[in-house]
Amino acid sequence: MKLRRVVVTGLGAVSPLGNDVPTTWDNAVKGVSGAGPITRFDSYLFKTQFACEVKGFDPSLTMDRRELRKVDVDTHYGVASAVEAIADSGLDFEKIDCNRVGVIFGEGIGGICALEDEMRAYALSQENGPRFSPFLITKMISDMTTGIISIRYGLKGPNYVTTSACASSSNAIIDAFDQIRLGRADVIVAGGAEAAICHTGVGGFNAMHALSVRNDDPKTASRPFSKSRDGFVMGEGAATLILEEYEHAVARGAKIYAEIAGTGLTADAYHITAPHPEGEGAYRVMKAALDEAGIEYDAVDYINVHGTSTYAGDISEAKAIKNLFGDHAYEMNISSTKSMTGHLLGAAGAIEAVLTVLALKNGIVPPTINHAEGDEDPEIDYRMNFTFNKAQERDIKVALSNTFGFGGHNVSIAFRKVED
Repeated sequence: MKLRRVVVTGLGAVSPLGNDVPTTWDNAVKGVSGAGPITRFDSYLFKTQFACEVKGFDPSLTMDRRELRKVDVDTHYGVASAVEAIADSGLDFEKIDCNRVGVIFGEGIGGICALEDEMRAYALSQENGPRFSPFLITKMISDMTTGIISIRYGLKGPNYVTTSACASSSNAIIDAFDQIRLGRADVIVAGGAEAAICHTGVGGFNAMHALSVRNDDPKTASRPFSKSRDGFVMGEGAATLILEEYEHAVARGAKIYAEIAGTGLTADAYHITAPHPEGEGAYRVMKAALDEAGIEYDAVDYINVHGTSTYAGDISEAKAIKNLFGDHAYEMNISSTKSMTGHLLGAAGAIEAVLTVLALKNGIVPPTINHAEGDEDPEIDYRMNFTFNKAQERDIKVALSNTFGFGGHNVSIAFRKVED
C-alpha cells in the first residue's frame, strides 16, 4: 500500500499571545511574554499567582450564546481556533465528501474548571438536596470540542479526542496524519484545547512543585534553558491545523504551509512525572520521526523544543538533541516558544505545531526569551543555538516540533517545506 502525502492547509489559534494566528505569530516573533497576574480567580493564597491567560476573548463571535453555556471554556477556545483554521484553508464543505472529513483534538484535562464550579455549588446546596447543572457532563468531558465542530460543519469522518497529558494534541495531529495517509480520510481538522487556570489546576500543579513561583516578575518567569528557571508557567488556549491529502489540496488550489514528513512516538518507561535524565525517550522519538521521513539528521534546521522551563526537563531534552545530532546540534536553531505562551498543557503540541509551521513558511525562528547573560546552567551545552531573546531569520526546510507529557509520553513531528 502506498502511503499518501499529508500537508497543512489552514491554521487557527487562540493563545496568550493573541486570539488569532496573525496576532499570535507577530507577538511570538517580537518576543512578547503572555504572562501576567491571574484574573480568573483570587490567587493571593497560592504559591503561584500568575499565568499566561487568553486575553480579551469573546466566544460569542464564533458560538451561539445558548450553545456557550453547555460547554466549558476549553471548547470555546477550540471551536474559535477551528473556525479560523477552516476559513484560512478555503475549504468549501459543500463541494467535498464530508464523510471523509474528520475532527481529532487533544486535551489533557478537559473541563476541570467547570467540574470545580459544580462541586463548589454542590457543597453549598446539600441542605436542600444535591443540585447539578444539566450541562455538567457536556462541560466536563473532553470530546465536546470535536463534537461541536463536526456538528457545525457536518463533518462525518473520524471524530475523537486523544489524551496523553501535555503530549495530547501532538498525538491528535499524528492520528490525523495517519488517518489521511492510510486513506481513511481526505481532510482532518486537528488540534488541541485546554483551559485549566482555576483553583484546582493551579493548586494541583503547585502541590507537585511544577510551577514557577516568580510572582515578583511574571513576564520573565518562563525562562527555558536558564540556570535560574524554577518551573513552568501555566497557559491556556487552543490551536487547529487543517491536515489534507496532498493531491486533494492541489486539486482545489489550496495554499500549502508545509508537509508532515514523519512522526515519532516513544515512552520513557521511567517515572510518572520526571523525564529520563539522559533524554533517552526524547532521543528515540526525534530519531523515529526523522527515520520515518527519510530525512538526514544534518538536514534539520530548527527544533521547537518542549522546553518547559523545568529543571530536569530542559537538561534532559538538551542532552537528547546533542546525543542525536552530534556536531550538527551546533548548526541548528533551537527555541522554546513556551517562554512566551507558557505551557498550554494538552494544547501545547498544537500551538507549537502552528508556530513551527509558520517558522518554516516565513523563514523566521521565534526566540527563547528571558535568558540573561551569566544565567547559564553548567549541565547545558550553550554551543547549541537556543535563539535567546531575539528572533532569527533562517531558510528553514525541515523543522521538528517536540512535545512530552507526564507518564513518559514523547512525541515528535517532522515538518518539511513544500516547494512550488
